[in-house]
Amino acid sequence: MPSNPAADRLKSLFSAQDIVLDSAYQGIDAAGWKSLFSQAKASKLEQFIADLFAGKPVNNSENRPALHSALRNLDKTPVLVNGKDIMPEVAQVWHRMEALCNSWVGVTDVIHIGIGGSDFGPRLAIEALAHVPGIESRGMRMHFLANIDTADLNRILQRALPNSTRVIIVSKSFTTLETTMNAKAVVKWLKDHGRTDSQISHALYAVTANVPAAEAFGVNKDNIYPFWDWVGGRYSVWSAVGLPIALQYGFENFKQFLAGAQAMDQHFKSAPLEENLPVIMALSLLYQQEKYNIKSYAVIPYADALDWFPKWLQQLDMESNGKSVDRDGKPVKFSCPVVFGSSGSNAQHSYFQLLHQGTEVIPIDFIAIREPMSHLPEAKAHHRILLSNCLAQAQALANGKKTDNPNNTYPGKRPSNLLILPKLNAYYLGALLALYENRTAALGALWNINSFDQPGVELGKVLAKPIEAALKNGGTVLADAGIDEVTAARINLLNS
Repeated sequence: MPSNPAADRLKSLFSAQDIVLDSAYQGIDAAGWKSLFSQAKASKLEQFIADLFAGKPVNNSENRPALHSALRNLDKTPVLVNGKDIMPEVAQVWHRMEALCNSWVGVTDVIHIGIGGSDFGPRLAIEALAHVPGIESRGMRMHFLANIDTADLNRILQRALPNSTRVIIVSKSFTTLETTMNAKAVVKWLKDHGRTDSQISHALYAVTANVPAAEAFGVNKDNIYPFWDWVGGRYSVWSAVGLPIALQYGFENFKQFLAGAQAMDQHFKSAPLEENLPVIMALSLLYQQEKYNIKSYAVIPYADALDWFPKWLQQLDMESNGKSVDRDGKPVKFSCPVVFGSSGSNAQHSYFQLLHQGTEVIPIDFIAIREPMSHLPEAKAHHRILLSNCLAQAQALANGKKTDNPNNTYPGKRPSNLLILPKLNAYYLGALLALYENRTAALGALWNINSFDQPGVELGKVLAKPIEAALKNGGTVLADAGIDEVTAARINLLNS
C-alpha cells in the first residue's frame, strides 16, 4: 500500500494545552511507534503514572512519594500522604505568599540564597518572564546567590541597598554549606551597614523543612515558609521556593505558572500513551538510544528568554536519571544522556558544527514560540528570521546534503523534535517545565530507574570536609581523613 504523506504527517503531530510537538524528524515509522508503545506498556508505565499522582512511594530508596504535582494542584483535590490530605497545608502557603505579595512595599533588592533546585527554577522563571511583553513587575532587583565563590557575593553586595534589602534563604535541610555560609555573609553585611538585630530578623525569610534551624539562624517564625520531604529540590519551584516569582511579577502570575503546570499534569495523568506528550518525548529519546547508542542530547530554545532553560533541564535530567543501577540494584543498559544547550540562534554559531558533521548522533529538542518577545517595530521581522533559522537547522540536520567534497557533505539523519508554544507567559512556562518534569519521570520508569533520589552527590560533600580542614591547617593531612596521595599533593600545591 503506498504511503500517504499527509497521513504520516498527522501521525507526527501531537498537542497538549496548545503546545504542539512535531516528531516528524525523529525517523520513527508507524511500526516503530507501535513497538515503542508496546514497550511502554510492558514497562508498566501507565501504572507508574497512576502511582506517581496517587502519592505512592515511587522514591523507593527513601520510601517517599514524589508529589510536586500537589504543589500546583489549584483545584485542591485531596492528595493523601500516610492517610492525611496535604492540600490544606499547601493552600495555606499559597495564602501566605499572596498576603506577603500584597504587603511587600519599599523593597529595592531581594537576595535569594540557595543552590541547585533552590536556585535554578526561580532563576529561570524570573529571567524568562522578564521578557514577556507588557508583564507588570515591581521593578526590584532580584539577585540569585548560589555559588560559594565570593565573586558572586561581592557583585550582589556592591549593588544592593542594605536598608531596603530582603533576604530569602532557601534550603530544605537548612544545612547546605554554600547556602548557610552565603547567608551568614549577607547577615554580616547587613550588620556592618548598621542594621539592628530586630531589623535583620524582619528582613530575613526562609523556605525550609527544618523550621527550628531557620529560627536558630535568626529568622522570625512568621517569615518561615514550609517545605516537605515529599518534594525533591529540583521539583520545588512550584512551592514557596518560587516566592521570588510571586514577589516580582505578582501572585496572579505565579498562579498562572502553577495552572500551566497543573494542566500538563492532567494531560500526563489521563491521556492515552499514544497521545501523551511527555511519554512520546520519552519514547523518542529511548528510540534514539537503542538505535544510535546516543550519549548526549541538546535542547535549543529559539527564544533568548529561555536561555536558562537548558541549565534547569541539566539538573532535572542528570540528577534524576544519571544512574548506573536500576530500582533493584541491577546494572542498567541505558540511563540519562548528557544534556546541553543554549538559546538559538546563538547556538548555531557555537557547537552546531558538531551537531551537523560530528561523528556522534546527538538528538535535539528545538523549542519555538509563535509570537515575538517584544513590541519593538523590528520584532516581527526579527522573529521571522529567528523561526526560519530554527526550521532550517532542523531540516538540514534531518536531510543532510551529499557533495563530491567530503568537507561539504552533511550526513543527515540527525533526529530532532520541534516544540511550539503559542506564546511565552507564566502559564506556558509552567506547562513547558511540567512537560519536561513528566518526561523525565517517564524515562525513569522506562529505564526502571528511581528518578527521585540523588545519592551520587554525597560522596564529594563528605570528602570536602577533611580537605577544607587540611587547607585551613597549612596542608596538614590527618592519617584517617580518607585523602589520597594525589589530593594530598594538590593540597600542598595550593598551600605553597
